Amino acid sequence: MGSVWSRLGAKVTVVEFLDQIAFPADKDVSTQFQKILKKQGLNFEMKRKVTAADIGEKSITLHTEAAAGGKPKSFEADVVLVSVGRKPYTKGLGLDNVGVKVNERGMVEVDEHLRTNVDNIYAIGDVVPGAMLAHKAEEEGVAVAETLAGGVGHVNYGAIPSVIYTSPEVAWVGQTEEELKAAGIKYKAGKFPFMANSRARANLSTDGFVKVLTDAETDRVLGAHIIGDAAGDMLQALVAIIEYGGSAEDVYRTCWAHPTVVSAPGFNVFVFVCYCFALI
Repeated sequence: MGSVWSRLGAKVTVVEFLDQIAFPADKDVSTQFQKILKKQGLNFEMKRKVTAADIGEKSITLHTEAAAGGKPKSFEADVVLVSVGRKPYTKGLGLDNVGVKVNERGMVEVDEHLRTNVDNIYAIGDVVPGAMLAHKAEEEGVAVAETLAGGVGHVNYGAIPSVIYTSPEVAWVGQTEEELKAAGIKYKAGKFPFMANSRARANLSTDGFVKVLTDAETDRVLGAHIIGDAAGDMLQALVAIIEYGGSAEDVYRTCWAHPTVVSAPGFNVFVFVCYCFALI
């Protein structure tokens, strides 16, 4: 919403506790995202925490200090948008009456089949652990329906896409480069800028890039990260690749219509694979 108000002419300041915005997006993506938003006029105060807010008749004074402790700094604003996450809506549902357990955050505890501790009660969506996304909830609903019908319900949480609906959009699926490093997984990374995509140039929307991460030994696609116009739409092809365990070779052997913006993921992986096999 901050980016929307900025484009409508408002002066927007983002106060962020962490050292990067859009966590847990890939660091490359969040860094580029912040640069683009700065160009649009947004101001960022990183590694700062809010300590108090004074609400006046016509304005709000927000008091902050460095996240690690330090010199305080205050901001005056007409409106303050608090965006620090959400919590499950389980209070007042009567879960105690039927014995359904919740964790310390108020989320319903479920097993791998989304069954609660009460055998005939299942839970999905925003009331269970995991990303609070409509499409994630839908996948869980389908899995429960399959289970109840006597089948085997399953949700591949490693193939659930995330999208930030700004301009440009940010979208990703699978693991980030930081997660792969932390897990000690050997990987290869390929990146393709939209500046080199003819359709993006024709549309005057060259900000951003496509980044694909693959297993260094098996070539399996482990993560895909996009920042650019319609990134959420472009990502879906790579979501499918990750869902069925596809490789970078599968992507580059797919014929991508040209000129389209969606051909960027394909060309990105084509260049990446060719480089890895010393063909270019």
